[in-house]
Formats: sequence, C-alpha cells, structure tokens
Amino acid sequence: MSYTISDSCSVCESCQIDCPTNAIKTDNGEYWIDQTLCNNCEGYYAEPQCVIQCPISSPSPTQAKKGRYKTVARVSTSPELFINGKSTPFASSMVIWEGCSVLTRATALPWEKDSQGYLYYERSVKQGRGKIVFRLNDTLDFSCQTIEYLSDPSKLELIDIRAACLHLLFAAYATTLEKPWEEEFIISDQQIEGYLGLDKRKDLSKASKLTLIKTLVQQPCQLLAAIDWPQQGKVKGFTVPESPLWHLLDIKHHFQTDDSGCQHLTGLTFTLKAGIWAQYFLNKQAYSQRIAFYQYGSLPHFVLNTVMSIWQQHQGAVRIMLWLLFKSKMGRKQCITVPTLMRVAYGQEKMAQADIQREQRKRLLRAFESDLEVLNHYGIKAVFDPVSYPSTIQPLWVKLAELPDDAEEALEFWINDGSQEHRLTDAGPRGKWNWLMKARILNFELPAEWEEQLAKFEQKKQRKSNRKTRVKKSPELSAEEILAARQSKGLSQRALAEKIGKSQSWIRDLENGRFSAKPEDRAILQNVLELS
Repeated sequence: MSYTISDSCSVCESCQIDCPTNAIKTDNGEYWIDQTLCNNCEGYYAEPQCVIQCPISSPSPTQAKKGRYKTVARVSTSPELFINGKSTPFASSMVIWEGCSVLTRATALPWEKDSQGYLYYERSVKQGRGKIVFRLNDTLDFSCQTIEYLSDPSKLELIDIRAACLHLLFAAYATTLEKPWEEEFIISDQQIEGYLGLDKRKDLSKASKLTLIKTLVQQPCQLLAAIDWPQQGKVKGFTVPESPLWHLLDIKHHFQTDDSGCQHLTGLTFTLKAGIWAQYFLNKQAYSQRIAFYQYGSLPHFVLNTVMSIWQQHQGAVRIMLWLLFKSKMGRKQCITVPTLMRVAYGQEKMAQADIQREQRKRLLRAFESDLEVLNHYGIKAVFDPVSYPSTIQPLWVKLAELPDDAEEALEFWINDGSQEHRLTDAGPRGKWNWLMKARILNFELPAEWEEQLAKFEQKKQRKSNRKTRVKKSPELSAEEILAARQSKGLSQRALAEKIGKSQSWIRDLENGRFSAKPEDRAILQNVLELS
C-alpha cells in the first residue's frame, strides 16, 4: 500500500529529497506520490521517510486505518504538569513574554530588515538601556543544523497563534529542571492533547491531531533571540548571543502496521531543551548568589483551553488574555488604557488606520467590544473607570447585564427605557472613538484559580522582599519631635539637611508632617539630633 499527500502540504521538498524510490513527483508546484513506485520504503528504511521528514507529517496511507489505535511502547516522558489540576509554575521573564508576543502578534509587530534583507524585531528593555532582538528560522526541519533567517514578511501569517500554548508549556517544563539550559525534557502528543483539551475533540481524526501538534511544537522552536541586558540591582549586565529559545532535539514517530503492511502514524514524542537565555533568567543557583535571575509565574490551565476554544474567531481576545498573563504578575491591580489594550490586540498599524478611516474605526470598535465580552464570558472581567470610561461609551453587553431576570420587571424596564431621551440601544455618542482613546480600565477581575495563585505569588514575593530589605527598625519620630530637636540644637533646616545629605525642602515637608522618614533615614536623624 502506498501513501498520498494531503492538501495541507507546505511544498518544502523534504519528502522528495529522502524518498528512496523517487515516488514523489511535482506538478505545477504541487506534490503527489506515484503509487506504482511507492513501496512504503520497504527494503530501504524501517519507517516511511516521507512521513518522518515532512514537517507536518502530511503524507498518509491511501486507505484509512481500521480499528482502534493500539498502545505502543514509548520512551518515558517528563513528569506531568498541572498536578493540582488548576495551574503550574512557568518561566515568565521578558524573553518568554516577548516570545509569546511574536507568536501571537507576528503580523502586527514592527519588523525591520537588516542589511541582508532578513527580518528582525527589536524590543528595548529597562527604559532603553538594553534590548532583545528576535529573528525567525525559516524552516521547520529540526534536523537541519543551519539557520535560514526569515526574509519574506508574508510568511509571518503562517505562524499559528495556538503555538503560543506550546511556548508556555515549554516554559512550564523548564521550571521543573535544575539547569534547563543543559537538561532535556520529553513530552508526548498524548500529554499535549490533554493540556490543550484536544483529547475531547471528537471532530478531529488522530491524523489531524498529530499534524496540528507537530506544527505547533515546531513553531516556538523557530524563535531566535539575542539579548543585551543592562545591570539590574546586584546582577551585572550581560549579553546573550543569538540562539533558539527552544531546541527541538528529536522527534520520535510511533507507527502501527496494518494487515496489508502499511504503517500508520499513531503518536509522537518530542525531546527539547531551553536555550541559553535560561542560564540568565531561570538559574536558581546563580539567583541565590545574586548573579542571575530566577523569574517565574503561575500558568492557569484554563488559559490553554480557552485559547484553543476562541483562537479562530477572537484572536484579539487571545492576545489580551496572554498579555494579561504576564502583566498581572506585576500586580493584580493594574490600570490600563484602552489604546494600550487595542495595540496589544490589533497592532499599531490598525490603530493608525482607524484614526483616519471611519469604517476601520467602526470595525475596530466592534471587534474590541466583542473581544471584551468574550473575555468576560471566560471570567476575565474588565472594571471600567467611571470617570474616563462612563456608561455612555461602555459596550452594550455591559448595560444588558443589568437587565432584570423577571419577565415582568424586564418588560417594565424596556417600557421605561423607551420613554427616555437616551435609550439603551441607541448608537454610541458622537466622538466615541476620541473618548475611548482617553479611557482607562482600572483592572481585570480574574477567575478564582488565577486570582488565588496570583495572591499566593504576591505573598511569597512580599516575604522574600521583606527578608531582603529587613533592617533594624528605629522608633517612629513625629514631626514635632524633629522640629523641637532641631531648634534645641540651634540648627536651621538647611544646616540639618546638609548634615544628613537631604534637601531643605525634604526637612520642611518632614516637619510639616507631609510624610514620615524611612527607617534608614530615621536612624540618621536620631544620630544627628541625638534622639534616643
């Protein structure tokens, strides 16, 4: 029995190069298999090379497999994630955050071309004192040792937004290792199906799932990053040469042979390793010595399932949700402007078009309000600033949420609404776009499991901060005590300021009770003013 090539073929030539019987032909840029020549690689290889070499395992037997897929012996995989069923730690440094941005917003980012015509995306960090430069490898062939940089902007559209889920899973596996830049982790298609909820998709065949998984696993491994990081606290500045964020070391294909001798692909096992970046941003030992970072957050399981559910119709909502995954690590109560969220969801170019084109503006408004509604449905609820984002410009679904559940009360509500000068279903006010460009969302209320993990993370972070900054507490000094002590020693405000290395205005505000001195400043004041 021979194989056939599906319509999803990416025309990469990998299968044709390795076919031992030259059965793979081309016709008008399309590949097909001459079934009179294809012999399932019998006598040449133990496994069909067209399936193994194809980046997406596109070739499949001409006849579909009958019966159940049998369990085959596989290599042991790394331990399961999401042990508590809700969340798992994951690497959350700026490198991983921006890598996630590339995978979710590739076509909307400001890519530039170098002198050789290759695309790169540069992200400044630490107020422009450092930078991360991203490039993309223009091949999905993990066995190829040479890097072919992406130069065609149209190929950015081939990046599947769902690949960000695999990127986050890799970041989670990296936290399970002591030295992730040296140690490998192994993950199977069955594990990935469970993490992404594909095991519940009865509308997809096994072959379709394997094709999707193989593609999604490889795309994060196309990311290359060069890092120039400035000094941060006690950690000295460092430079990381360009290297992949994730190394795909091996793909093991598992086959099952049918009665006619044809081999059907039944499973995949991937071996991966984190890039050099992990040595600087996910290094426990060096972190304890204050010469590197160990930056991690909490990845809620429902985020992956939500992305897989809404990615096709609401990509803007996916981008906002994954951006919030990293942003919320800085603090749950983050005030965010509407233009910032729109740039995250749709890109600066579409925002600029909306400023000058009325139709584009209307489409973007509809998309934004629809994406906020989707996020609200999944428990990520925007809290609108009543001053800058009043009810007159809020989405209709927000107003409809206040409708009474009782039928008679709802009827009375609509009758009263119809008699008002401004009705609930009226179009937005003139100039709504300009209002929104100044509007703010106070914060997002997150689902319980997400909030719970963030609270634990913040408490742990606070405990560590307290241990690091703990100093011997000095007794509180009131404004009256400081003023009396200064005057009793015959010092002017300027003279006292010079003695303790502060400004005269700082002394004046302190004596007026506008603020209290920090513990270390109190200790100096007590010493200079000879206060017990």
